[in-house]
Amino acid sequence: MKLREYEAKNVLREYGIPIPAGFLLTSAGELAPHLDELGNAFVLKAQVDIGGRGKAGGILMADKKTGTATAEELFKKEIKGIPVKEILAEQRLAIQHEYYLSITVDRSTKQPLILFTEAGGVEIEVTAREHPELIRKVVANPLMRDLPPFMLRELIGTAPKEIGQIISKLYRVFLEKDALLAEINPLVTTPQGVFAADAKIIVDDNALGRQGISVNRDLTDREREAEKYGFSFVELDGAIGVIGNGAGLTMATLDLIEYYGGKAANFLDVGGGAESERVMHAVRLVASVPAVKVIVVNLLGGITKCDEVAKGIIAAAISQKVIVRLAGTNEAEGRRLLLESGYEMLDTMDLVVKKAVAVTA
Repeated sequence: MKLREYEAKNVLREYGIPIPAGFLLTSAGELAPHLDELGNAFVLKAQVDIGGRGKAGGILMADKKTGTATAEELFKKEIKGIPVKEILAEQRLAIQHEYYLSITVDRSTKQPLILFTEAGGVEIEVTAREHPELIRKVVANPLMRDLPPFMLRELIGTAPKEIGQIISKLYRVFLEKDALLAEINPLVTTPQGVFAADAKIIVDDNALGRQGISVNRDLTDREREAEKYGFSFVELDGAIGVIGNGAGLTMATLDLIEYYGGKAANFLDVGGGAESERVMHAVRLVASVPAVKVIVVNLLGGITKCDEVAKGIIAAAISQKVIVRLAGTNEAEGRRLLLESGYEMLDTMDLVVKKAVAVTA
């Protein structure tokens, strides 16, 4: 479960990580009593469970004179279909430099992976693709409750020493909150010190009870549809729809899209043993995302049969281009059905993703 920004920042505050002064608003009228504490210039951030909210108009700059009117404007908006019910009003920082810091699970070692770069900021994906050498990474033994000094020195390089303390604290957050991801992007230096300007924490769903977190989220219509059919679905801000079976394969598809310069519109794991009707609903769901220009279907047939997948794709009868890679059980029959119906079949994930990126270029 992804925590909202204000929830994630409350966790960081609990662990001693500096965050900007801010207040949660449920109506524009609640802003006035806090204006002096926020200062003359501040930012209003819609608290919605969606990626790319800034580009979608969910983050607005304001000052004492315009604050209430700007908050009213933001409360009237829907960000990618989600109405704005909460706003984080936060002090605007005088940023001197932006860094990127995250901790996630390394799939190969199944241990915490810490990433840090001095070339941080919101365009971290561009940095990762074009200058991967700028990103420092270390794998930590999860049995270690504290990171050793040599590891912190290796990560921060010439960055301010205070950042080493923040990395140590974020590592404790990651372990103690059963996180799958703990990210500060950007982590910024200012004349007043170092602050987490934004924060993202994803808690393992299996640990929600232990963490005392209740599932109470605003869902888009598509997310409700996904829950209805039991899909793992996350809407993103790109133009390439993605359907896979298994979280690992689906995430690998998203990673490859990013690697080749594309942007995924979603994550959808259709699950194992998907029959044709289930696949049909998955394809139609992804096609309903307004930004989707092309859909990549990348499935491995084990208990999922390739001919059932093919029948579902054909039955969906959508207008967007669908590029398919199938391998495994009943692969030959699945390929025959799709080719006879005019769908494009390619042999590898690499070829499928390259073609999809080319379509959206």
